[in-house]
Amino acid sequence: MKKAFVLILAGLMAAAAAFPQTPSPAPLQGKISLSGAWALYPMAIKWAEEFRKTNPKVRIDIQAGGAGKGLADALSGMVDIGMVSRDIYPAETAKGAFPLAVTKDGVVATASARHPFLAALRAKGLTRAAFIDIWIAGKPLTWGQALGTSDKAPIRVFTRSDSCGASETWAAFLGGRQEDLGGIGVYGDPGLADAARRDPLAIGYNNINFAYDAKTLKPIEGLAIVPIDLNGNRRIDAAENFYATRDDITKAIAAGRYPSPPARDLYFVTKGRPQKPAVAAFIRWVLTEGQAFVPATGYIPLAKDKLAAELNRLAGK
Repeated sequence: MKKAFVLILAGLMAAAAAFPQTPSPAPLQGKISLSGAWALYPMAIKWAEEFRKTNPKVRIDIQAGGAGKGLADALSGMVDIGMVSRDIYPAETAKGAFPLAVTKDGVVATASARHPFLAALRAKGLTRAAFIDIWIAGKPLTWGQALGTSDKAPIRVFTRSDSCGASETWAAFLGGRQEDLGGIGVYGDPGLADAARRDPLAIGYNNINFAYDAKTLKPIEGLAIVPIDLNGNRRIDAAENFYATRDDITKAIAAGRYPSPPARDLYFVTKGRPQKPAVAAFIRWVLTEGQAFVPATGYIPLAKDKLAAELNRLAGK
């Protein structure tokens, strides 16, 4: 019996030697650095947390600072990935910018929850033409002029002071560029939200995830969303009323009921097609498994055909 067991064991060992197992791939490791758009910052943080659960040897450093900074940092090699919340210009592509759309969100107009005419704003909204007058033409100097009343309270307009996708996207909705937007310049999404919240006569704009509270899904405390009167009938109809919660506005964007712009794709931008294994693996994961975390984080997943196209571009196909 013992001799038979030894012979069987020897046979198994010989078979194993004849058919060696493929060694397990080495764990992914390295460092990935990202900088740029405030719009993408919360999503990138969530993706990094989830990616590192299965890739603990990969260190991911993320800094917000505006889309312009992210693109410049990526092109100069200061970071591996620039987070950009606007379309990439041909001149930037010519310098090596390699953009990959990773998710979608939008920009909304914001005001103080203590606004003296908030009820009228919510009932009537403002038309695109009114927004153009406020930010670009500078014509309605009072809230009465904007709302069709005789009130003389001044409109205090705020905008972003940093080069950012939110401004470029809001300006594109109004038919211009960021440099066309008037108003008091404030740095960053949090700063602009705070400025609008503190001044009862203010109007500003914010990326969705800085206008809505991540826990309650309602507008952040002290901030109100100014609805867009899309059909210009001077009232917010039921089909235009999708601002109560973050879920409402993201569903409206996904369904195409909220205009684009100010809805837009968000991008990871690298200098050339990414070559570092950790960077390429992270972006591939974002475009596949990482999409599962998009809706709960307050963003809109890309269509399957769009994701497939970006994966092919990442693979050089």
